[in-house]
Amino acid sequence: MYFNRKCKITFICHGATIYSEEGRFSDADNYPPLSESGVDEMKNIISYLKKRGVKNDAIYTSPSLRTLQSATMVSKLFKTDYEVLEDLTPRECGQWNGMTFSQILDKYPTGLKDMIDYPEEKTQAGGESGVEFVNRIKVVIDKLVNENIGNRIIIVTHPDVIQAAICAALDINAGKLNKIYIRTGSATQISYFENWASLVYSDHVPI
Repeated sequence: MYFNRKCKITFICHGATIYSEEGRFSDADNYPPLSESGVDEMKNIISYLKKRGVKNDAIYTSPSLRTLQSATMVSKLFKTDYEVLEDLTPRECGQWNGMTFSQILDKYPTGLKDMIDYPEEKTQAGGESGVEFVNRIKVVIDKLVNENIGNRIIIVTHPDVIQAAICAALDINAGKLNKIYIRTGSATQISYFENWASLVYSDHVPI
């Protein structure tokens, strides 16, 4: 039926790192770890999840160190092991990895603009195109939804992965990825139905 929900996913964005605090691009798995403020952000999110008292059937996470650290904290709350999803990595950024926005603008003056204007093309630094990225994430999420019919699940992942999941769910053009704001230590929830999806809330940071 049209309004029969297949699955509800709460996306938890990992806590802050030194790179997110400095505004650096990063697609690396093994660096950086959570910063002190990132650990505090995750404690805040866990407190929020605990107060809600909602049962979740499974926890999944991206394979990066920062997401694994965050997922470990979430799994302790629910006393449930998490499953690592190897394909749920952040957008591949090529030579931009580890660079700040200002450094990219200095070396690639039109690089960021072209990334937005031409989402179907790879970036000037050889990074993944917006279309490729959204499609990759959509495949992973669709598979999870179909494996979790009737369930509520948690995915601990990256800001841009959540942006891509929103684009895929709401049929938003990949060129609009940068207009979806997702902070570290935030929660986003999407309900998936047979032929459509509903964004329940996004970028929620509990006070």
